[in-house]
Amino acid sequence: MKHASSLIFGISIIIAAFFLGNAYKDRANPPKIITVTGLGNENFTSDLIVWEGYFSTFNTNLKAAFEQLNMDKEIVKDYLLSKGIPEENIIFNSVQTAEQRDNKYDNGNYIGSVFRGYSLTQSVKIESNDVELIEEVAREITELLNKGVQFNSSPPRYYYTQLADLKIKMIAQATEDARLRAEKIAENSGGDLGNLLSAKMGVFQITGQNSDEEYSWGGVYNTSEKKKTASITMRLDYEVQ
Repeated sequence: MKHASSLIFGISIIIAAFFLGNAYKDRANPPKIITVTGLGNENFTSDLIVWEGYFSTFNTNLKAAFEQLNMDKEIVKDYLLSKGIPEENIIFNSVQTAEQRDNKYDNGNYIGSVFRGYSLTQSVKIESNDVELIEEVAREITELLNKGVQFNSSPPRYYYTQLADLKIKMIAQATEDARLRAEKIAENSGGDLGNLLSAKMGVFQITGQNSDEEYSWGGVYNTSEKKKTASITMRLDYEVQ
């Protein structure tokens, strides 16, 4: 029995020594790894435009203010339809009502307020794939002043409906760019590129073409420019043989 225990103990020492020796060998000769970053860039033109504006009325009588606002709404709607914008692309939002009051002071001390009237505001939003048409209407919207409507316009916002497909294409570009870089580094160091160990996608950025916008860690998504540049990075780790 004692002999058997000694034999088992001896075998255990040999196995432990074998694994310890291999571990020391691996630590002394760590695997060679190349880390590279590839870039994918793509220019594109937006195919969706979103444009918003609002109009308002003011009256001491709330009912009269609503009636005037509804008349202005019909004028705005007819104008947009006359420009060729389909009715389903014209979205009127709910009316916002605010009571206007003037503050009164006596020797610099606030003593109350006096009712001045009601201000009613309604906004309209247009979404369309006919980018050029909406751009033209946005430039000419001041024509509503001649119709008695005080219309305030916001700058158009531009989007791209094929962004998901574009992103996949750019990931492939960035990955290929990184692989070529890794191959060149391995070749210059006298080795061969081995297996891909890991891949990590960087932040997706969209900026205006030829702009000086700075990238951010959270990503940039430009909506003010019709022509844009999208970019993405891929970080790859390769084994070198």
